[in-house]
Amino acid sequence: MALAAMATPMLAFAQSADPVRWQLNMGRGVTPLSNNAYDAHMLALWICLGIGVAVFIAMGIAMFRFRKSRGAVADTKFVHNTRLEIVWTLIPVILLVAMAAPATTKLVKMYDHRDSEMTVKVTGYQWMWEYEYLGEDVSFVSRLDREHDRIRQSGIVPGHDEHPTYLLEVDNELVLPVDTKVRFVITADDVIHSWWVPALGWKQDAVPGIINEAWADIDTPGIYRGQCAELCGKDHGFMPIVVRAVPKEEFQQWLAARKAGADVATAVPQSARPSTESPTQTDPAAAVAVAR
Repeated sequence: MALAAMATPMLAFAQSADPVRWQLNMGRGVTPLSNNAYDAHMLALWICLGIGVAVFIAMGIAMFRFRKSRGAVADTKFVHNTRLEIVWTLIPVILLVAMAAPATTKLVKMYDHRDSEMTVKVTGYQWMWEYEYLGEDVSFVSRLDREHDRIRQSGIVPGHDEHPTYLLEVDNELVLPVDTKVRFVITADDVIHSWWVPALGWKQDAVPGIINEAWADIDTPGIYRGQCAELCGKDHGFMPIVVRAVPKEEFQQWLAARKAGADVATAVPQSARPSTESPTQTDPAAAVAVAR
């Protein structure tokens, strides 16, 4: 009963793409890769839980039945039990194969970028991200929201109720269409960074001079947050990532507005519009030029 009570909130929280307070398990995410990772995690979790229960039951029985107070005496002539040794060798091998086979298939799938419908180049800088929609002539810089940066530098520590996404907002969100296989090419211009959005199901290092690849096919519209996951300097903790997934039609409207050079605050569809309280800190082109 106790285990069932613990498992219930774990499974309930696992349905959320973004982490929640007091979450006990990883989230399922919103891509095929994140679902694969979740399934592999749950398989390993239940196998480990079963092994743990079996081992503790065996220990309890041994300590109770063969305790000294009941007159138990150790068999000093016992050497080994061939049958038992075969069993406890075969069982771990079977369990490892049962976990490794599907995990290997899923790992191979993570690097299959074929049939991608669009490509986004991600470049890490200290301490911001540049996004380029390759073939679309659209690019911009995304960094920590200016209001959040002002609060951070003031020394004020806001409460969760007042700022539930404190230090997790950006001035320019990465807008992507749902139900579209998006290929990411990821690199950096100065030091090693790492682009990580948990709901997408993967983390990829951004290394200067090297192009790493990943892909995502988001199935649910929404906002998905992440962070730089590689220590990259004094402001490493202030490199948030915000991905906004919208229907394909709205994405095309947003992309057309970007291409036309329209003001993002008025051109982005309502469901893909960044907060009006978060104006761009500096001109993106100038910011990239300075970073370079």
